Amino acid sequence: MEDIIRLEGVTWRRGELTLLNDIHWRIRRHEHWALLGLNGSGKTTLLNIVNGYYWPTKGNVTVLGQRFGEVDLRELRQSIGWVSSSLQEKLYGADRAQYVVISGKFASIGLYENPTPEDFLKAETLMAALGCPHLWDREYRTCSQGEKQKLLIARALMADPKLLILDEPCNGLDLFSRERLLASIDDLTRQENMPTVIYVTHHTEEILPAFARTLLLRRGEAFRQGATSEVMNSATMSEFFEAPVVVERHKDRCYVRME
Repeated sequence: MEDIIRLEGVTWRRGELTLLNDIHWRIRRHEHWALLGLNGSGKTTLLNIVNGYYWPTKGNVTVLGQRFGEVDLRELRQSIGWVSSSLQEKLYGADRAQYVVISGKFASIGLYENPTPEDFLKAETLMAALGCPHLWDREYRTCSQGEKQKLLIARALMADPKLLILDEPCNGLDLFSRERLLASIDDLTRQENMPTVIYVTHHTEEILPAFARTLLLRRGEAFRQGATSEVMNSATMSEFFEAPVVVERHKDRCYVRME
């Protein structure tokens, strides 16, 4: 199977501080992964490495078959959709929802090109797939947090990425908005032409069955990785969190409670 990501002994230091240490991680095509770690574990640093914004102090990075040092990173990023809450703040509040989505084709903040009929049709299709067709022609600033996240995912998919990174997409959502967004993500992962997805979180219950493999990141190191069903157990998670916890399964999702 084609490798989407291959990290070999990746370390990233800033001065005396080691933020990532000896990371080995391989993602094959159509393997959807969860990246789980507490705040400060190095998740965002790792994503910056994958996107080529940070250059590893040590180790080799290959993304979408392209080895860093032998590829134009600006071109590579066009094949990666990275959805993060920080992007919400950069978009223009007065823009209509469909224009926010279409702007993803051009990787621009705001839309400065003339969309084609095909662009509008694709935006409509993506918004419908994410359960938000009713947002058509709505001002972006009038949308809820959960609705904005759906629009951002649709925006990322406009460019037909080969890799989609969902960086804590449920951050700041209430229980019901979270479950609606997760249901939309679950539907997307079942579609035939979906890119490989990395779902980043610090909440185990957000890891859907579609994310069959999980990397546990702790203090910049890969604590454990492999099949989610094997990683998510009380013994492993107690060791990972350095506190006694119990993992309970409900509808193929894992909920952690303190023992």
